[in-house]
Amino acid sequence: MTSEATIGKPVNAAWVSKYKSKIISAEESVKVVKSGDKIVIQPGCAAPLELIRAMVDRKDELEDVEIYHILVVGKLPYVEPGMEKHFKHKAFFMGGNTRKAINDGRAEFIPIFLSEVTMLFKKGLIQADVALIHVSPPDEHGFCSYGIDVGNIKTPAEKAKVVIAQVNPKMPRGLGNSFIHINKINYIVEHDEPLMELPQVDPNASKEILEVYDSIGKHIAEMIEDGSTLQMGIGAIPDSVLKYLHNKNDLGIHTEMFSDGLIELVLEGIVNGEKKTLHPGKIIAGFVLGTKKSYNFIDNNPIFEFHPQEYVNDPFIIAQNNKMVAINSAIEIDLTGQVCSDSIGTKFYSGIGGQVDFIRGTARSEGGKPIIALPSATKDLKISRIVPTLKQGAGVVTSRGDVHYVVTEFGVANLYGKTVQERARMLIEIAHPSFKDELTVFAKEHYHI
Repeated sequence: MTSEATIGKPVNAAWVSKYKSKIISAEESVKVVKSGDKIVIQPGCAAPLELIRAMVDRKDELEDVEIYHILVVGKLPYVEPGMEKHFKHKAFFMGGNTRKAINDGRAEFIPIFLSEVTMLFKKGLIQADVALIHVSPPDEHGFCSYGIDVGNIKTPAEKAKVVIAQVNPKMPRGLGNSFIHINKINYIVEHDEPLMELPQVDPNASKEILEVYDSIGKHIAEMIEDGSTLQMGIGAIPDSVLKYLHNKNDLGIHTEMFSDGLIELVLEGIVNGEKKTLHPGKIIAGFVLGTKKSYNFIDNNPIFEFHPQEYVNDPFIIAQNNKMVAINSAIEIDLTGQVCSDSIGTKFYSGIGGQVDFIRGTARSEGGKPIIALPSATKDLKISRIVPTLKQGAGVVTSRGDVHYVVTEFGVANLYGKTVQERARMLIEIAHPSFKDELTVFAKEHYHI
């Protein structure tokens, strides 16, 4: 690929020569990384794979390089066994590719609200030496788009000492507060490769599990009024909700993450944002986790506005959307309403993410409905996910003071403003029948129901 193929017709040719002067190979670009540096990487499906590969290839020259990001899709060579003396990953959120490294002590976890991750860089609490970013080719004015992940990288990149950009013609041009000018980029690596994808459907899900999710989706869909603004992510529960929204009208989207499941509702005009009280007519998001279908859909699509996560996930911003509905998941919830969604006992599983941001923001929305949704039991039905007490060491993500609606396949419990005794009764009502008796015995002994 040549730079002539990458750049469009410039309005001002002055930036073009500057662009060309910054082009360098990936191998040369990452020589700026030194032992002890702090590196921030654009996450999600937008990770700059060519830059990561080149940096890891230099491992024998590097020690104690700290790498910061939230969830990155795909294999991460810098968290593999034996890499810990070269690279130390510090995760704001973890997935299957970093979970073992964190629980084995080869990587570290930073518990933090998603709305505050980028603020660490903005306030200088983490000073990134190098930002590795992945952007679209520049437009005629010299601006590149961060594409499918704006929210988690724009602010850290603006504060980094050095910015290395992988410029990829396959990166879509996401609109909004989503651009970086080539003047702000130190090194440009032109590299054409497919973006990583995260499909919606779990191919291993059983019919029984899908029926559970379907029931949860029905319950939540019944709670969503015309004119509501939605926050929802990727996965079986959001997908199950979406398929029951085709009879709704004038829905809006304000969400940390956009994914494939929403596209059909936008095309049908069901999601149009016309009744939104903040950014009417616009889909507000921070990043995309999905497939090429989503990437093509957001490309230069004016219905989208992508913003940094400190804006999208700010509870005070979220609250300005009337009829806000936030749908978040959990690992387990105890009979008082404490929600664990980041760990299984002392074993870290994911992270705080945006759950609390949206639960609190939605609680302050006029007509808002903050929802925690989960199956009543594990897939094998051996363990209840509504429990007498959280597992020892489990983290409370959403506190009993923040919790409102809890939804399982057996119904909806609104815990807000309820006593512990009332909460216990309501949660037992939507628990799996196999566990109701033992939950009731515990509640009688400890909460005097």
